[in-house]
Amino acid sequence: MEAVVDIVVKGRACRNASNIKNRQPIANMFVKTENNLGDFYIEIIEDELNVKKVTFTDDVRDFTTYIFKPQLKTVGPKYGKHLGFIQKTLASLDGNAAMDELKANGALVFEDGEEIRLTEEDLLITMNQKEGFVTEADNKTTVVLDTNLSEELIEEGFAAEVVSKIQTMRKDSDFEVMDHITVALSGNDKIADIVMKNKDAIATKVLADDIVTGTAFDIAKEWNVNGEKVTISVKKN
Repeated sequence: MEAVVDIVVKGRACRNASNIKNRQPIANMFVKTENNLGDFYIEIIEDELNVKKVTFTDDVRDFTTYIFKPQLKTVGPKYGKHLGFIQKTLASLDGNAAMDELKANGALVFEDGEEIRLTEEDLLITMNQKEGFVTEADNKTTVVLDTNLSEELIEEGFAAEVVSKIQTMRKDSDFEVMDHITVALSGNDKIADIVMKNKDAIATKVLADDIVTGTAFDIAKEWNVNGEKVTISVKKN
């Protein structure tokens, strides 16, 4: 379970970094780690992070790269007169290939009139995610969250937010857990269209016998749903 917790924590950090709420479904997350987990634990991770599919992989280079800069306090005394060359050379590297070389040989080696040999202590290394992906990593585990959201996923996120608002209204109105309700939406055609497309799923989650649009009941509130204002009202059946 320690590995599961570690992956979930990193996944949440990725969500926070990309400003994507946990109620917004994500299509894919990729994990590179020493411990591949069974389906039971993968399902826990998917559920905790609201990710459709978690894939374990030995290589995250499709989603990340590395940026190298000289560690001046060690490189300066050894190769001070070559510093400009070193900075330019490191900036031009293929980050993933350079990391492979560093791990395989223990150093990056260049020629500038003399051999320049840079070990890990001579380098400032940062992992940089490619556009559309957010990465959180340490020496053991790398988590890559795919932040590309399809229209379908975005609509699912809106629907989940509406469910949350209705559940809050049920609680604030002191409805019993098993009370059936009717829900009405007004003031925002976009939200209304999304809700009606997902009517059955939303109704099941909030115990609504019906969801209607263009009207309002006595218990009503204007909500901000992912930047869209909509009035939601409920009544007990």
